[in-house]
Amino acid sequence: MFATPAYAQAAGGGLLGGGGPMDMLVQFLPLVALVVLFYFLMIRPQQQRMKAHQTMLGGLKRGDNVVLSSGVHGKIVRVEDADVGVEIATGVTVKVRKAMISEVQARGTPAPANDAKV
Repeated sequence: MFATPAYAQAAGGGLLGGGGPMDMLVQFLPLVALVVLFYFLMIRPQQQRMKAHQTMLGGLKRGDNVVLSSGVHGKIVRVEDADVGVEIATGVTVKVRKAMISEVQARGTPAPANDAKV
């Protein structure tokens, strides 16, 4: 009674109105562009970082100075398959997973001077 009937527009090419394959392509093109953009901005750089990290971990050797993900600095004294022994102080060695090493500093890198500014 109070509602008026709604009639579909016959001339328009809506979703069910017989749109061609070009119309479907235009609808999915933004989605495809988003996926490609997401790949190049997020996935690919992360894969490159992981590959560089694995290469760094594969090249660990005794005597390297390392920084752990917790921020602890130390020197590698023992290298095993999945673990390394890191000397964090004179006579103090801890066993650490290789994956927790975030940075390898070159062997024999000089320590920065702690001189007071005059």
